[in-house]
Amino acid sequence: MSGRLQDKRALVTGATSNIGRAIAERFAAEGAHVVVSGRSAERGTEVVDAIRARGGRADFLRADLNGSAEASRALAEEAASVLGGGIDVLVNNAGIYPGDSTADTDEKSFDHVYAVNVKAPFFLTAAIAPAMAEAGGGAIVNLGSWIARLGIPIGALYSSSKGAMETLTRAWAAEFGPRGVRVNAISPGVVHTPVPGEAHPGEAMMNGTPAGGVGSPEAIAHAAVYLAGDEAAFVHGIVLDVDGGRTTAAVIAA
Repeated sequence: MSGRLQDKRALVTGATSNIGRAIAERFAAEGAHVVVSGRSAERGTEVVDAIRARGGRADFLRADLNGSAEASRALAEEAASVLGGGIDVLVNNAGIYPGDSTADTDEKSFDHVYAVNVKAPFFLTAAIAPAMAEAGGGAIVNLGSWIARLGIPIGALYSSSKGAMETLTRAWAAEFGPRGVRVNAISPGVVHTPVPGEAHPGEAMMNGTPAGGVGSPEAIAHAAVYLAGDEAAFVHGIVLDVDGGRTTAAVIAA
């Protein structure tokens, strides 16, 4: 452990797999006490056990962040209690990704995506950011997506919800920054943990990028540590692209 987040109290939503799990594990490795939040108690316990086995501090809280203000407030209260009375870092990572076309998206799906991807973090931030400010400050890290700014012909609903989160990042930075709460976001590219013998459907989307392939969840976790820590004390309202260059550069093959 290098201690970049030593004694910080952190809540990471959607932390039982993929990017969320990597962030929770990296935060704990950097000295934070982490609340791992998610819907699956089995997977949550697995993450917590892995963190504790490496000497870190972590607890699991089951939460179904369905978009209701009540669910978000309940998680905020439980997490603050488990962490000893407050939260220093919030990572709004939980989200769902339907890849349907616009014409194939029904109203129920639309409402569900916005409930999970936008309403839930909105009300969670509403419950936590003022308390952070009263306690002297804190950091909030939102998860956006590269397809919020580079249009692709699938997943319009998801990309619009992530665009909303990136806009909220800037608005919250203006609202809470003067009170000591830094709000920033990460925009990941195609990220997954490779499975031997299996091709990921998103791999083709990273062709022609400087990175030349998909990224790892750990790459996003390192960025989250930076934005959550004191090294980013002068960083407010940014969307940090961790996407292998997908949205900024194209490699022209010979």
